[in-house]
Amino acid sequence: MNDTGAPNSPFRIDVTEADQLIAAAMPCFPAERLALTESAGLVLRERIVAERDQPPFDRATMDGIAVSGSALNAGKREFTSQGIQAAGAPRAEITAADACMEIMTGAVMPTGLDTVIPVERTTRQDEADLKFGFEEGYQPVAGQFVHKQASDHAQGSILLEPGATLRGPEMAILTAAGNETVLATPWPSIAAISTGDELVEVGLPIEDHQIRSSNDRAIEAALRQRGGRHITRAHLPDDAKKLLTAIGHLHDNHDSLILSGGVSMGKYDYLPGVLEQLGVKIVFHKILQRPGLPMWFGVSNAGKPVFALPGNPVSTLVCLVRYVIPALQHAMGARPAPDMYVNLAESIRFTADLCWFLPVKLEVSASGEVRAEPAPTNTSGDFIGLGGTDGFVELPRGQDEFKAGYKCRFISW
Repeated sequence: MNDTGAPNSPFRIDVTEADQLIAAAMPCFPAERLALTESAGLVLRERIVAERDQPPFDRATMDGIAVSGSALNAGKREFTSQGIQAAGAPRAEITAADACMEIMTGAVMPTGLDTVIPVERTTRQDEADLKFGFEEGYQPVAGQFVHKQASDHAQGSILLEPGATLRGPEMAILTAAGNETVLATPWPSIAAISTGDELVEVGLPIEDHQIRSSNDRAIEAALRQRGGRHITRAHLPDDAKKLLTAIGHLHDNHDSLILSGGVSMGKYDYLPGVLEQLGVKIVFHKILQRPGLPMWFGVSNAGKPVFALPGNPVSTLVCLVRYVIPALQHAMGARPAPDMYVNLAESIRFTADLCWFLPVKLEVSASGEVRAEPAPTNTSGDFIGLGGTDGFVELPRGQDEFKAGYKCRFISW
């Protein structure tokens, strides 16, 4: 049942229901065994365990001299150098209580030595002198400046779980675990399609009654920013037959379609009918929100998701970031990102019975409070107004005034 008490319908649904319907209808994109060089930005689909202890040996965390902690505790304050333990060199073995070794950061601790005295705290007569002491008043502690073996994790422990996005930290972990390849889900191939006779590609002559085709480029940029690679941009006219042929071809050669324009109630809004002819089953059409109310979503007979977004640029971007990208990431097996909440910096009113996606600029107070400064656009076509904004907040239906300090969900561009 919907909020009016009527049976649920695929038309004019709430944002929460849209989320649920999209998640339930999305396919599971397949994973592939890939080289690490090909997997950055993809979604991990296997558990990663430690190849060995980390660190794999007791390692020095400072340049200095390695000494015996028991000798320190026994009052020893002068040591004789037995050489240098460099990073990457095999472990040296020391047995004499008064012995030390010069040691470099990252080097394995010599056998018998378990403490590092930083080089700036040591003293000696000259560079040729093998006798090391400490500066006056310095009190070293046995075991200091040593990163103990397995103190980060032990061999066989779990390092990464499926669903992690492979960013810089995750790639470092995979490498440390000895994984030459990884099971991951690539981004699907996507056709970003703008429709409309009024649109003209950048670089071509333009008439007074025409506008530049920007939505397809905005969609492509947002996808590539998140790791999408196989993206085809297309501009199609307001012609039902041409739309049928071109969209059918793009559907057959891509994993998902993202269309912009042609889904409202105008005479030339052919897309819902064209998609039906192509065997794309509607899941819903229209969400009770502003901007982006006419959004359409369906799944083809081949199991491919089709998102048809309103043509106004602000609506396109909002729907893309709010619904489409999270849905694609969900289908790749990614763990959902935690919701981020911010406080409105000033009071604002909105009387329509719709969920309002309000562009904002973030600011951080001296106390660390993250506040959202409203930056409403003139219309859903005013994409220039989005310049300098950080994203938008989601203000729910059911109230017409939101006071300064109101805590609301924030979605980043």
